[in-house]
Amino acid sequence: MIYLQLFWAFFKTGLFAVGGGLATLPFLSQISGQYGWFTQAELADMIAVAESTPGPIGVNMATYAGIHAAGIPGGIVATFALILPAFIIMLIIASLLTRFSENSYVKSVMTTLRPVSVGLIAAAVYSVLKVALLDATVLEQAGGWTFDCIRIPAVILFVALFLARLKWNKLHPIVLIAVGAAAGILLQM
Repeated sequence: MIYLQLFWAFFKTGLFAVGGGLATLPFLSQISGQYGWFTQAELADMIAVAESTPGPIGVNMATYAGIHAAGIPGGIVATFALILPAFIIMLIIASLLTRFSENSYVKSVMTTLRPVSVGLIAAAVYSVLKVALLDATVLEQAGGWTFDCIRIPAVILFVALFLARLKWNKLHPIVLIAVGAAAGILLQM
């Protein structure tokens, strides 16, 4: 039964998460609450692992979440379910797009999807920053936002890496990921 639930949850995620891997994060957050396969804190760990490993983040997240929920078969099911909608849609679009590429409706749909993608990615960024920079336990105990919920070491690390990226814009992102991972391990964030 869990494999069917994994398949359905990640199939829907793959079908509606328009905009790339980060757009899957709101769906994963919802899956966490609905099925309880992983907590929000574990989701943050999944994000860190998925960002640090080669491959598309959405696929890495589905694999990690599937393995966390139901072992290796769960990882295979979740990954397959996530990529299946894109595969089917791409087959359909590829066959139709060549015939209708100049159609005004097709152009309108493509134009409309751009802000939707930006919105999904912005929601994902907000979710990641909230989990990474704020202490959820303090946030819940306080009943709302307070300065006590800010994880100061995490904020300092985030700002330092952000400024490093701005200053040395040719610095490869993997260097920042490695520094962030090492600092997170050392500081146990």
